[in-house]
Amino acid sequence: MTSNGSKRLRFNAYEVDTATGELWKLGMAVKLAGQPFQILAYLLRRPGQLVTREELRGELWPGETFVDFDHGLNAAINKLRLVLCDSAEDPKYIETLPRRGYRFIAAVEEISNEAAGAYERSVAFQSSLHTAVPATPPAGSEIAAGNEPRSPGIPGTSGTRRLWLIGAAATMLAVAGVWLLVGRTSERSNAGKTTEARPPITLSSLTRLPDRTSQPAFSPDGSRVAFVREGFASGNSGIWSKQISGDQLIQLTKSESDCCPVWSPDGQWLAFSRTFGTSRKVYKVAANGGELQELFATDMIPTHGELDWSPDGKTIAYVAQGAQGAQAIFLRSLDRGKTRQITSSTALEPDWGPAFSPDGSRIAFIRRQDIMLISADGRELQHLGRMPFRLAGSPRWTPDGQSIVFVAISGEGPRMMRISAMGGSAISIGTAGDLALDPAIAKRGFRLACDQLTVSSSLDQIDLSRPGEKARTLVASHRGENGGVQISHDGKKLVFQSNRTGENEIWISDRDGENPIRMTALGAANAPSWSPDDKEIAFEARSRPGAEESQGIYLVNANGGEPWPLIQDRFNHRAPRWSNDGKWIYFGSDRSGAWEIWKIGAWGGSPVRVTHQGGFVAEESLDGKYLFYVKQNGESVEMWKMAVVGGTEMRLSPAIHPLDWAAWAIARDGLLFVEHGADDDASISLLDLSSERVKSLAVLDKPPFWMAATRDGRSVIFDQPGQFESHVALLENFR
Repeated sequence: MTSNGSKRLRFNAYEVDTATGELWKLGMAVKLAGQPFQILAYLLRRPGQLVTREELRGELWPGETFVDFDHGLNAAINKLRLVLCDSAEDPKYIETLPRRGYRFIAAVEEISNEAAGAYERSVAFQSSLHTAVPATPPAGSEIAAGNEPRSPGIPGTSGTRRLWLIGAAATMLAVAGVWLLVGRTSERSNAGKTTEARPPITLSSLTRLPDRTSQPAFSPDGSRVAFVREGFASGNSGIWSKQISGDQLIQLTKSESDCCPVWSPDGQWLAFSRTFGTSRKVYKVAANGGELQELFATDMIPTHGELDWSPDGKTIAYVAQGAQGAQAIFLRSLDRGKTRQITSSTALEPDWGPAFSPDGSRIAFIRRQDIMLISADGRELQHLGRMPFRLAGSPRWTPDGQSIVFVAISGEGPRMMRISAMGGSAISIGTAGDLALDPAIAKRGFRLACDQLTVSSSLDQIDLSRPGEKARTLVASHRGENGGVQISHDGKKLVFQSNRTGENEIWISDRDGENPIRMTALGAANAPSWSPDDKEIAFEARSRPGAEESQGIYLVNANGGEPWPLIQDRFNHRAPRWSNDGKWIYFGSDRSGAWEIWKIGAWGGSPVRVTHQGGFVAEESLDGKYLFYVKQNGESVEMWKMAVVGGTEMRLSPAIHPLDWAAWAIARDGLLFVEHGADDDASISLLDLSSERVKSLAVLDKPPFWMAATRDGRSVIFDQPGQFESHVALLENFR
């Protein structure tokens, strides 16, 4: 303990004063405050021991504080790791114990008064050396602009530091002083980038137009975004630009065959591709509009008109047919008019999506399912990693040249990912939302723009007691998808899922769809279900980024509050449904290696397996005697049943095949479900369980995925999907 009562702790090159909230690295002050510092101090008090997430919750958010705990803790841990240059995959300091907590794994020692005094004198000595190097880089330099020059062979090493190291051979004292000086200067510069308290990440619409907009590109100063507009009205299609902080729109071109805008490094021009039958021309247009100027022509590669402008403004990279007959990456010299092919590909593994690194020395591109780098002279080729999914669009460099952002498309749709420019594992960028394409990253301002795909949809209701009556809309969304609807047992409320705010969350509304209230902020919540007393809601949710990607079952109070996990482990648990007595929750799970029905006590405990021949979503009959459930049989969904107390698993007779696993509901008179009608339309039908006869009740305009019914079977609510739309979304405070 030091004389002022504070406690100094050391690990590796770092020293911490837990009382004053200060952190140093090799004598250099590192800015770390708030919850990340609290977590560090708590972990240092218990080195080598498991610190549970619940303990950290009590330390950081005591009492009845209402907060999205999982998101807040993960964000604080990520920031702490960033400051310590640590990683979850290969930890030096903070080890993650999945679903349990964290452990500080480095050696920690307490510093004595004498050592602390010597340390402070060392800091004073280092401070006296600051006159040797300007504290602020010259105006207009790369460092002043926030883009430190990087060595191609040693990523992350500043040019300033290399110069000091070269000239530091005179004496060991000079080496030590210079190294500490440059390290401190670099640390302070980096701290300004990564360790300051950051505002929250927000996702919002940048283009609010009635037409589809896509393919954003930031101006060099980050103040404007160019994009492609697919106009429904004549003359609206083409390349447009918009201010970030205003509503000013400028139409730059007027052809629906224009795509892939990129800005010149000086911000004066935009280049873009325009297709003509089987050929393509690349034009440039002034940033404020004007006459088009043709740069060059080339053969057309379907769906691949991507371009990029080199940082020095002298070269454009593009995609064309290579010498081997497969699409490859080419460079076009704008001042000399010469073209050079720099990649060699095959028809089975074509190349596309060229993107210059911030210093222009390398080009990232896509080769089928691989992220690739090649030097600008074409001599050095580097493979960063093969993705398990199909890749789309151009990859994009982060401004520091350390990471590459790209889009992978799986069966669940597109997902934005990030990978280190040194290679390794890719991680998902969940804050970009679902269905995000075509990323663009501003060189200044910590912004990312992307195409955000949305689908207009509604929740409609039809009264089955009135034959021929048309459905009416209860919940509509023009920027999002609604589904998972369930009617409360008292018939007064609806619960449903919606991504109207950017991410899928659970919502509650009045029975007529009015007064919607968001109940969760987890980012991936689906398939809600009312408890029998309507006091709680069970739903499925994906684990947070940084944890294992799996679906768990959560509960939330219907009057509001923080959701809590009922079961969350490395397996997937889907579509929860309550038992009639409220004591159990049924769900589908792959924990046995195949999808089966399981159940768990409403207050937790160990899950109990229910079916052994397959199953996904289950619901008890109103009399509590039978459990009805669906399972996949090839390409078809089938309805099965078994006694609630256990026994034989039986296919329903006659065979019932709903359109999808959620397109059915239990009612007083039998089983309501959506099936293909006589004319291949979507028909709501009723299986009378006593007579085992099926009766068609209503025909719908579009086939729904979800369906719910009142207990008397008089009314059903279902989703009606619309068409996909695209708009440019803006992610603020992206790093």
